[in-house]
Amino acid sequence: MTDQTDTRPDREGGDRCFIREADLRELTAELLAAGTEVIAPVAVDVCASPSAIASAACRMPGAAPIEIEYRALEDASDLDVSRGMPVLSLKSYFLPEHEALFCWRQHGTQIEMKQVATTFPPRVILGAKPCDSAALAIVDKVMNWDYEDELWNGRREATTIINMACPGIDESCFCTAVDLAPDSTKGADGLLTPVDGGYIFEATTDKGRAFASEHKSHFCAGSGGEEHRGRQADDERAAARARVAGNLEIDAQSVRDWIDTHFDDPLLAALGARCNGCGACTSVCPTCHCFDIIDEEEGVGKGTRRRCWDTCQAGKFTLHASGHNPRENQGARYRQRLNHKFAIYPLKFGEVLCTGCGRCTRVCHAGQDLVEILAAIDVAARRPGAPAETVEAVSDTASADTAEATP
Repeated sequence: MTDQTDTRPDREGGDRCFIREADLRELTAELLAAGTEVIAPVAVDVCASPSAIASAACRMPGAAPIEIEYRALEDASDLDVSRGMPVLSLKSYFLPEHEALFCWRQHGTQIEMKQVATTFPPRVILGAKPCDSAALAIVDKVMNWDYEDELWNGRREATTIINMACPGIDESCFCTAVDLAPDSTKGADGLLTPVDGGYIFEATTDKGRAFASEHKSHFCAGSGGEEHRGRQADDERAAARARVAGNLEIDAQSVRDWIDTHFDDPLLAALGARCNGCGACTSVCPTCHCFDIIDEEEGVGKGTRRRCWDTCQAGKFTLHASGHNPRENQGARYRQRLNHKFAIYPLKFGEVLCTGCGRCTRVCHAGQDLVEILAAIDVAARRPGAPAETVEAVSDTASADTAEATP
């Protein structure tokens, strides 16, 4: 279903060294002072958000209304790599929610086109979640399929990505089930692993090694105890992999085959009935990449062609000009989401279009739990002798939800 290359840095031969916490802060400050954009996790007061969810959280007794977001740092002190999963992935820094493709102006019967820049200043992402950097490598394939997306590639080329090994966030994480790991370096140029007093750093690409060399006064300063810290890093990463693996274990090939051959299965129909079609899952997903292209007029005879995020969960996404819609109900649209991620994309590109980050489950108002769903499909696919209620649990829950919602 995906390539079997082990993306863990201890299997890639990356050179290890120790960087102190203070040195990481100083490195960040140095980059900012040089005018380099640094994108990193930042703790944000959600009470500043206009959303109803944030407002409710602020009113809860004893609540700590803090969330983590990837942001362009204004100061090195804003860097916060010690907390949980950023609400949104890194996707918008490579595929913005909306962006200009070119501008146009009409002169009589002639059209003048002004291209946008496709090269970008160097920038650094510090403390990326491994599931988010891996998503970029996965989407690289469709962005360079029959056409090379210059905007995407330009941003990828300009960016050095340093991951932070993840301890595993919660029961919604399942990166190990899609051939990744909490310490994966797929799509990244290096990895930081928290240890006593700082981090073990491993450069895993030429870009990462060049970055470490350029800032060598901060890397590998050395303070003794490297062997102990190396063992600590290995132990922490092994424990994180075990924790995440405990959330979900599936036979990915069997899941793909089952989805591919059970187009009208009642399980998928029941799950679709529960889906609200709000598109929250696609907006937070690091690998969803659907977009629309529109022309915005900006006066007489001129305008801009823009690319904007879209979602396959919206009813108009596949609506034809004729009025026909090949996915006319939410069941068909939700089935497409599962099919695309776990069957179609692997068939086309050899990789699952999912990194197991769990964001879709955390934001779903209807309670769609992808860990639960994939586990049920796995049971149906390769354990036909298992008790029927194991497979039917998801379907029964979805049917009950639908019945309660029906007037």
